[in-house]
Amino acid sequence: MDKQPARSGRISLNWLLVVPFIAVLFPWFYNFDEPRLGGFPFFYWYQLAWIFLTAGLTRLAFRRGEA
Repeated sequence: MDKQPARSGRISLNWLLVVPFIAVLFPWFYNFDEPRLGGFPFFYWYQLAWIFLTAGLTRLAFRRGEA
């Protein structure tokens, strides 16, 4: 029978993936026009920033989970 690798830190890293979900779950927290970034209202660039942050957190959780 094959042995499965230990999953001690893997579960805690998966909780990092909840952060982006919570960050965009309640739009009334970021539904503002100011500050603008490159002419875009805060509402749009906040969500766009979370796309890249989520990709980074997903990569971090995946890479650390492999070890």
